[in-house]
Amino acid sequence: MKALTAIFKSLEDETRLRIIGLLLDVDDLCVCHIISVLQLPQSTVSRHLATLKNAGWLNDRREGLWIHYSLAKDLGPIHRVLVSALRTIVDQNESARKDRERLAKLSKENRCN
Repeated sequence: MKALTAIFKSLEDETRLRIIGLLLDVDDLCVCHIISVLQLPQSTVSRHLATLKNAGWLNDRREGLWIHYSLAKDLGPIHRVLVSALRTIVDQNESARKDRERLAKLSKENRCN
């Protein structure tokens, strides 16, 4: 039950939902892009990323100075069910649409700050 509780607690914050929304349709994202898209301080984004990683949502990899995050490839059955629901919600959410637009613009520039 502790793992289940951690999964649901990890989704109780809008910022974490926005992060998952960004990662639904990309292989991975540099933390610098997540920071830019969400327009939040690095410390805030890092704290939320750690929560999501600890709840089993994310994998990370280091590339030079930057860490890239992706949805975990080995999501558990609860995660997989929730991903389906989250995808539907994100597709209908105005804030998520704006996040995707900012990400598309950053991806064209393809640079980290």
